[in-house]
Amino acid sequence: MGIARLSYKLSDSLPADERYGLVDQIRRSAVSIPSNIAEGSGRDTPKEFARFLRIAYGSACELETQVLIARDTRGDTEEIVPVIAGELEEIRRMMFALIQQLKSDR
Repeated sequence: MGIARLSYKLSDSLPADERYGLVDQIRRSAVSIPSNIAEGSGRDTPKEFARFLRIAYGSACELETQVLIARDTRGDTEEIVPVIAGELEEIRRMMFALIQQLKSDR
């Protein structure tokens, strides 16, 4: 959920004319990551959990792209973008490892 907080901080720094564009996309992707992890953890089987982890992984990749777009279009994001990028890398690594573990538990 920390990535969602950081992403909201980033999106707050974007101009108002991005409210229904990049800001909305950043927030949706950021919220999707912990939401899908939580939903998947409540499922009955490891296979279902892995499916939701893959969705969350895709959202993390999507968020990374949106963060890079924000960086390239808005100069005052330079402090927070590396922090978000580092968090996303760590989150994706953990999700990948968990997906692999769930596969091997079948």
